[in-house]
Amino acid sequence: MIYNSIIDTIGNTPMIRLNKISKDIKGEILVKVEYFNPGNSMKDRMAVKMVEDAEKAGLLKPGGTLIEGTSGNTGMGLALAAVAKGYRCIFTMADKQSKEKIDILRAVGAEVVVCPTNVTPDDPRSYYSVAKKLNRDIPNSYYPNQYDNLSNSLAHYETTGPEIWNDTDGKITHYAAGVGTGGSMCGTAKYLKEQNPNVITVGIDTYGSVFKKYKETGIFDEKEIYPYLTEGIGEDILPKNVDFSLIDHFIKVTDKDAAVMTRRLAKEEGLFVGWSCGSAVHGALEYAKENLKEGDRMVIILPDHGTRYLGKVYNDEWMRNHGFLEDRTFSTARDIIAHRSDYTLVATAKTDSVREAIGMMNSKSISQIPVMENGEVVGSLTDNKLLARIIENPSLKDAQVADVMEASMKFVALDSTLDVLSSMVEREKAVLVRDVQNQIHIITKHDILEAFTK
Repeated sequence: MIYNSIIDTIGNTPMIRLNKISKDIKGEILVKVEYFNPGNSMKDRMAVKMVEDAEKAGLLKPGGTLIEGTSGNTGMGLALAAVAKGYRCIFTMADKQSKEKIDILRAVGAEVVVCPTNVTPDDPRSYYSVAKKLNRDIPNSYYPNQYDNLSNSLAHYETTGPEIWNDTDGKITHYAAGVGTGGSMCGTAKYLKEQNPNVITVGIDTYGSVFKKYKETGIFDEKEIYPYLTEGIGEDILPKNVDFSLIDHFIKVTDKDAAVMTRRLAKEEGLFVGWSCGSAVHGALEYAKENLKEGDRMVIILPDHGTRYLGKVYNDEWMRNHGFLEDRTFSTARDIIAHRSDYTLVATAKTDSVREAIGMMNSKSISQIPVMENGEVVGSLTDNKLLARIIENPSLKDAQVADVMEASMKFVALDSTLDVLSSMVEREKAVLVRDVQNQIHIITKHDILEAFTK
């Protein structure tokens, strides 16, 4: 067969049975391997759909510029569409994304703007905000916005869902996928549930993302938002493509479990896949162990290719440095606080005097403390900044803590690894974490240095 352009080769990716990794699971585990798409990921499907729908609507005109915030794979799909159709493209990416993703995008002619990860979505430095600003500033540009553009989920409703249904002869009982923008999860789930309402859908989330708690409680809890390493799944926003009514269950997966499973898929199944693929398989199998029975058939989406992660999960040194290749006694925030006995958080109140707060810090020999109000952390004090202000204005000793406090220390997830913790304290000072009893702990540079030696 002869194709008119590279984008005509998208879709009809193979379904492959897992054999070794799933040997203890009742039922059958199949994976849909999306790296067979020309851009090596499932995002090719929705990228071209968004472009073609924008063309039909007159939003994207000849000679225009595509601008998008991406973790890499959507950018690749859009870049292929741009090459085939003659558009310029500019992509914004968070600095946690792999160098390989950035290099690949530039190789196909895209311009890439790297933005900081640990900022809020509405911060002007975030990759969401920078993309929107570029769209405003550049004439004849189009911002697809994969998070809220329903062409995303429609692409999977029209292609991925029917392919899975046909490849399984309609005998699929469970569908599992990572949830990021929500397009592949929800577009596919919608189609499958229309064919058989009894198909059970399992969304894979990561620690540091809001999805699981929102599904289970209806609460958007900012306390659930923590830094994490896994790329391509989880969010600190609620994209319009995430239709929670189409997702029956959520399973959360740690960075380490995802990375280890990614490497197992390569070594045991010959599937050289990306990091979020490990998340999807680990989470799906955790669900399957307890819920699948003989005769069931689960399909898991594997979104992308391992070439995106050669410097990370497929690099032994990187894995070892993150504690993913060895069993450290202390490798996460959970490990650090688990070895504390009779711990009580030292904190001050907004209404305390600065003099009282200084006395507390001196008596406990600590350099930084949280500021509390009604059981919640609302700010912080650090000795060096407090000293500088008092030298400048000695009368502040008798002011209230509320008058001199700094921004609150950031919360991190219980399963944040030592490298995440160390990068956070480099930027922020100390960090806070809640244990399983909801007690707040502070973790400092000293705690992290000590953990690395355990």
